[in-house]
Amino acid sequence: MSTRKTLALRTQAERPDTDPRQSWGVSPARLERLRDHARQMRRNPTEPERVLWERLQGQKLAGFKFERHKVIGSTIADFACEARWLTVEVDGDAHDTPAIDAQRDRKLIEVGIRVLRFTSEQVMQDLDGVCEAILLELEKPFDRRQAARQAALSHPNPSPEGEGAEEIEARELQGISLDRSVE
Repeated sequence: MSTRKTLALRTQAERPDTDPRQSWGVSPARLERLRDHARQMRRNPTEPERVLWERLQGQKLAGFKFERHKVIGSTIADFACEARWLTVEVDGDAHDTPAIDAQRDRKLIEVGIRVLRFTSEQVMQDLDGVCEAILLELEKPFDRRQAARQAALSHPNPSPEGEGAEEIEARELQGISLDRSVE
């Protein structure tokens, strides 16, 4: 495989929203709807989102850069720190059901993105504690590929023979990473 193609594949894996058809399976029309919805969410944040954003914007939290209402694959993260592969969700009245949130979290975790969830009440009543928890997670050593591998190995419906684990190990031995790039 050419170096140029390898770099293109890595770029797509590192920035999943650059080519949704290649990396997430999101159609261009759906991606545009998600972006429009994210814009609306940025214009009309909930009170807890607004309060937390005041603490995260402008790299106020130990110099880490966050974006709000960031489209990642087929989801919209309330807050995302791309440099540390972390999303922060604030669950409130307008949020999805726990089952939908769990499915969304699983999708993100499978590609090596960490997810922190806080309730609106936590943000409003203990903003310092929420920021401290975010900072602790940001400062933890983190290997995105290892996290994605762990997520794949801990699939909710693993095969009895462990076929998924063997495939992952075989790919790693061949130098093919989980994002399908050759190393």
